[in-house]
Amino acid sequence: MTEIRIYFEGASELREGLRTFFSEIKTADGRNPKLISGGGRNQAIADFRKSFKSHPGALSVLLIDSEGPDTGRLFETICQPQQISESARDEVFWMVECMESWFLADIDALSRYYRRDLADALRGNPNVEEIPKRDVMARLKAATDGRYHKTKDAPHLLKGIRPQRVRQAAPNCRRLFDRFLLDS
Repeated sequence: MTEIRIYFEGASELREGLRTFFSEIKTADGRNPKLISGGGRNQAIADFRKSFKSHPGALSVLLIDSEGPDTGRLFETICQPQQISESARDEVFWMVECMESWFLADIDALSRYYRRDLADALRGNPNVEEIPKRDVMARLKAATDGRYHKTKDAPHLLKGIRPQRVRQAAPNCRRLFDRFLLDS
């Protein structure tokens, strides 16, 4: 593969944080992935679909929130109605249920960022993909006294969380890294 293109759901401010988080992922010639912000989910999906024609030599992947539990049918319920071809199934990756779930996999990084011990406030299910989105957000808000702000804090948190910890706690994140690291 000559190029890796990650189309992600979220604001462009997340790009630098994701670049750090995905720093292990490289093409055969050592280049990092190109990160393309789609803003909202629908735009990220549209950009991903177009990439197969506009960048046919690249490995294009889609990274989006599942917004619900992984029932094993995320592709069918989210991607197929958006006309993503079945042939692209292996190139779609999920943040289950949301990107913030990844933060709960590395509470030490959250504590460093907020400069206080958050272990007691955030301790819970180590399988972060099993925590409903509303609970993830409520726990972050309560632990930070309402200070967590997606566009202000998430880019910095993505730079600080350890991908190894997230892969251990989030099978869908592990699948994403395995896809790239095995193919590079």
